[in-house]
Amino acid sequence: MPSVVVVSAPSGAGKTTVLSRVLERMPGLRFSVSHTTRDPRPGERDGVEYHFVDRSSFEELRAAGRLLEWAEVHGNLYGTAIAELARARAEGLDLLLDVDVQGAAQVREKLPDAVTVFVLPPSYEVLERRLRGRGQDDEPTIRRRLAAAGRELHAFVRYDYAIVNDDLDGCAGALESIVRAARCRVSHAAEEARAIERTFESAKEKEKA
Repeated sequence: MPSVVVVSAPSGAGKTTVLSRVLERMPGLRFSVSHTTRDPRPGERDGVEYHFVDRSSFEELRAAGRLLEWAEVHGNLYGTAIAELARARAEGLDLLLDVDVQGAAQVREKLPDAVTVFVLPPSYEVLERRLRGRGQDDEPTIRRRLAAAGRELHAFVRYDYAIVNDDLDGCAGALESIVRAARCRVSHAAEEARAIERTFESAKEKEKA
């Protein structure tokens, strides 16, 4: 059974860059493209970073029970379609989810075997510097994101792993190690292990013959 790895972080913690680095390095790992009602940022492409939809289309997906998780963040809706999970399983790929703390809680409830990871910024000062350095938000938005980060940080205790993004390579390497460990869990390796068991059973039958 493919693994599901859920990653959350406050806005500006560098999660997107970390995930991109890990996806480039690790084969057999698919990024779950979420649906959102927010407008695309410069350089974002529909179907790559997000599926950009209007609010009514998103609400139709939610009403039809076609979302694994969803949340409203800063006035916009975000959600993961169940189809993303089905597609990864059909292709035998592990699935990497980028969701907020609300969405992660829903995934844990529906998929208890999911591995959850929280990425923290090194400090308030570093986070503020990163948010301002992006040049994407006005002052009220930056203040709102910093306040939200302060609230979200307390959720790290509910995750399986916590990583501090004070060094991009180190943070990406830590996440890669978590994915590799997830692939070695019994729930992930059970099918292959049972196939190995059957070779021993077959050998015993040959000895009896």
